[in-house]
Amino acid sequence: MIGISCTSFSADPPKMWLDQIVGNFDLWEIFSEASHSIVYHEKEFRELLPSYDLHYSIHAPICDINIASISDPVRKASMKETLDTIKVANKLGIDRMTIHPGLSSMSVHGIDYKYLAHAKESMKVLDDAQKEYGISLAIENMPNSYFFLGRTASELDEIVGDTDLGICFDIGHANTTGQIDEMIDTFGKRIKNIHIHDNNGDKDDHLTIGSGSVDFCKILKKLKFYDRNYVIESKSYDSAIESQSVLGPWLS
Repeated sequence: MIGISCTSFSADPPKMWLDQIVGNFDLWEIFSEASHSIVYHEKEFRELLPSYDLHYSIHAPICDINIASISDPVRKASMKETLDTIKVANKLGIDRMTIHPGLSSMSVHGIDYKYLAHAKESMKVLDDAQKEYGISLAIENMPNSYFFLGRTASELDEIVGDTDLGICFDIGHANTTGQIDEMIDTFGKRIKNIHIHDNNGDKDDHLTIGSGSVDFCKILKKLKFYDRNYVIESKSYDSAIESQSVLGPWLS
């Protein structure tokens, strides 16, 4: 199933994008921020979503959120926002959600281990929540910026540990860290969602598929075991449409 997700959509009313997505994609991964926060606009989504012939998943909020924070108030507020999103997704009948593993300090170096410890504690809470609310949670690998946790397969594996949490394999992110094979080899069938977009290996550009350096043919062959969603994370709707025209034949 090919889906679409675009952060810029969240500036507009949900209906505006639902009307464009339906009939062109199978799934919309709702970026739960701003006008598309399912927590703060639950009533609107409850009324709208059943009227469209679409499948849905959720991307948890990331702005002002750090579930690995070493500040207790920040981490608790971040977890509350994330857990509230899980609860509302359950009410809306949406059963899949992607979550970022958290951030380390952008200014103080050498204390990543403190953030990792808090990230691992947050994973235990999320694991309990996915079982309570019947939602499959997928923790996403991050791109090559020093303050992101979960950039490498080994670190992400340490973060999710022995929980039953799944993985959202972001192909574009893994291309910036040189971790594509490592992510697939480490997580295999633990991968519950895939984000797909292109770049040239240096920046997380979210380019149209085929316009960067990602070897998608090789990757998709290695992912033959995977039979769930491919979510095109694009900078624009037109880019997603173009990406789908390339991706569709590869998956058929």
